[in-house]
Amino acid sequence: MTFVKYVSLFCLVAALAFSCRKDSFITSSQANLSTNVDTLKYDTVFTSAGSITQSFKIFNNNNQKLRLSQVKLSGGATSAFKINVDGTASAEVDNIEINANDSIYVFVQVNVDPTAGNLPFLIQDSILISYNGNQRFVQLQAYGQNAIFLNGVTIKENISWNKNLPYVILGGILIDSNATLTIQQGTRVYLHANAPFLVNGTLIVNGAKQDSVVFSSDRLDPDYKDLPAGWPGIFFSSSSKDNRLTHTFIKNAYQGIIAQDLSTDANPKVTLSQCVVDNIYDVGVLGINTNIYADNCLISNCGSNILLELGGDYRFINCTVASYNNFYITHQTPVLQASNAAMQNGVILTQPLKAFFQNCIFWGDNGNVDDEIAINIQNNNPFPVNFDHVLYKGKNDITNGIFDSQSIKNMDPQFDSIDVSHNYYDFHLKNNSPAIDAGVTTSFPRDLDDKLRDAKPDIGCYEY
Repeated sequence: MTFVKYVSLFCLVAALAFSCRKDSFITSSQANLSTNVDTLKYDTVFTSAGSITQSFKIFNNNNQKLRLSQVKLSGGATSAFKINVDGTASAEVDNIEINANDSIYVFVQVNVDPTAGNLPFLIQDSILISYNGNQRFVQLQAYGQNAIFLNGVTIKENISWNKNLPYVILGGILIDSNATLTIQQGTRVYLHANAPFLVNGTLIVNGAKQDSVVFSSDRLDPDYKDLPAGWPGIFFSSSSKDNRLTHTFIKNAYQGIIAQDLSTDANPKVTLSQCVVDNIYDVGVLGINTNIYADNCLISNCGSNILLELGGDYRFINCTVASYNNFYITHQTPVLQASNAAMQNGVILTQPLKAFFQNCIFWGDNGNVDDEIAINIQNNNPFPVNFDHVLYKGKNDITNGIFDSQSIKNMDPQFDSIDVSHNYYDFHLKNNSPAIDAGVTTSFPRDLDDKLRDAKPDIGCYEY
């Protein structure tokens, strides 16, 4: 047999073997399957009954055919979602074959009737993909009923929101300079990733202990509900004034509260009373030459909890400011940073800084930060930074701050429960906390729980 015939025969056998391999099914649990999305999110706001269809692809990344034992809509036939798998419309499709190095489409339709009173404002489901003993999920999320949707709106007159329906903000919201938005107790405000809450005028939030007002991301599905940086934050601009937030919970934002420039009247630009600012990726409370007064507030687990720049006038009474390393945010900066300076366009600018902290806890977990209070004073500052009856962690002396003799240094505040592995934080005090009865009487008689403080108030936002 000639060399050419040998080569031809070899190529024929190789081609047949390769063809047979491509026509056989891979059964290994290590088979490589992927999807081009992990979540299908329907951002459309429904104003009337209707449906929207999106799709995703399932890829067989193997050199053999792959059989999907099941592609199933978890919510079944009663779900608001409907699926079509490779041309078959059913809540469950079995034994789907995907050729080697090929893919199939899954079309997903959501049907929403915004007048249906039993629908939540956020509709969720998932698609289960089963193959070779493995399971993968693609999450589904759409807006339903039971919410008021606002997309890139400007509030130009005095209005009030109540808790009858949640508010979902898409594309941002602006309170005009001559307008006041009053938010009544129990109201829920959910903001999209591209939706800052901008205040040129006035924001009044009238929350209550048992019916607080919540600002949070609109991603409430399990994989996202605890993630920081889900929405931009609340920004009080130069023209904003007389803002007051009571029993308000601000969480999961990129920045929590940002206030810029001094108030245009005699009142603080922002007053925070019995508020929680939690799980903020960048800065929890950022003040830039402004006025912020806070009492009985918890500012916890932020990239930087409190950052005060370029001077201003600040007063924090009975506040707990604490951070712990967790799955989402690494504690790397002091929980309190204050300065009368800031760098702008390559030039260091300074403004007078007046700050008073009383009955406050400044604490972080052991590790990256030695001093949880950092005060930076440039040139001559006409006002001191005063600390009165505070508990704080610090390795070095703070030369730019004045501490009274009753302040407590480097004694663990003994918070009730800190469980990082389960993302659980309870900043109430244990019965052996050095903060108990260590404070001084103030003009704010009730703690964050609205509990009346006794004649010897505790340090921090909670009275034991």
